Amino acid sequence: MDKVAILGAGSWATALAVLLAGKGMQVSMWSRREDLARQIREAGENGRYLPGVAVPPEIQVTVDLPRVLERAGAVVCGVPSHAFRPVLRQALPLLPPGVMVINAAKGIEEDTLQPLSRVFTGEAGEDNAGRYVVLSGPSHAEEVGRGLPTAVVVAGRDPQTTGRAQELFMTPSFRVYTNPDVTGVELGGALKNIIALGTGIADGLGFGDNTRAALMTRGLAEITRLGMALGANPLTFAGLAGVGDLIVTCTSMHSRNRRAGMEIGRGKSLAEAVASVHMVVEGVRTTRAAYRLAARYRVEMPITEQIYRVLFEGLSPRAAVTNLMTRGRRHEMEEVAMAAALVRWQTGPRPG
Repeated sequence: MDKVAILGAGSWATALAVLLAGKGMQVSMWSRREDLARQIREAGENGRYLPGVAVPPEIQVTVDLPRVLERAGAVVCGVPSHAFRPVLRQALPLLPPGVMVINAAKGIEEDTLQPLSRVFTGEAGEDNAGRYVVLSGPSHAEEVGRGLPTAVVVAGRDPQTTGRAQELFMTPSFRVYTNPDVTGVELGGALKNIIALGTGIADGLGFGDNTRAALMTRGLAEITRLGMALGANPLTFAGLAGVGDLIVTCTSMHSRNRRAGMEIGRGKSLAEAVASVHMVVEGVRTTRAAYRLAARYRVEMPITEQIYRVLFEGLSPRAAVTNLMTRGRRHEMEEVAMAAALVRWQTGPRPG
């Protein structure tokens, strides 16, 4: 594979372009904005989205999508989740048959409530489902761009394609695991952003480590419940795309979702908080989508519900915390037993 096309020029797309160029790959990166493409070319860094990380001059940065996709052996889609479908529609007619498409976005399509793998098959057709791979896990662009040790996971329906994606990205500082559970990997990467908003809000209110740990632990339970309802393997949420990504997103100041939540906890409106981050805050759209999915599948997601009410219904953050802390008494092991029973059913011998 000689050439990799990167769609998008944000922080994550830029970090992946730098990573692949460092492996000697021919990398072309598409930006929808000429001013951003020019700035990256002239300055040798993405000053808008990934300052301080050198972008090698060998990386071609342009707004010419056909040129970026020409002769590409793999396509990495690094645009935000809400742009995935429109960008895919532009790109698919320009791709040779069978080219692997690796999605690096973490979100759920808000209008259709579909994970991005289903958006892909809706546009490319079910017969092309094996071309799709999702890349997820605890991976801040700022650290990947600097070459700090990172471990992620790729998931796809076709084991050979997933293995090719693993080989494509693997370096001594970027370790890649494989997982066949596309739904679980996608949902883990998307839903953790909701919980990161919640931990940020708690931090902004001045709460401590106990609160953050409670939100993360109970948030993981919510993520797992919804994931199971949508057909995911609960074990996936114990891995890199689940608890791994949850930890890094809920605790790091690199996390734009946590930073936005902190501003909301300090009293800013949603619009003011998002504007202060200067980048897409995926958790906002994902909260709305997950709230609707929980209602559709009758899944209990109290943290998501309260964050939804804070973001979109004007509920004060302190009232949301009170609502969570005064819920009826529960037994934690009931949920653990349910997940364990499902795992046994999935992996054990079947009757008959």
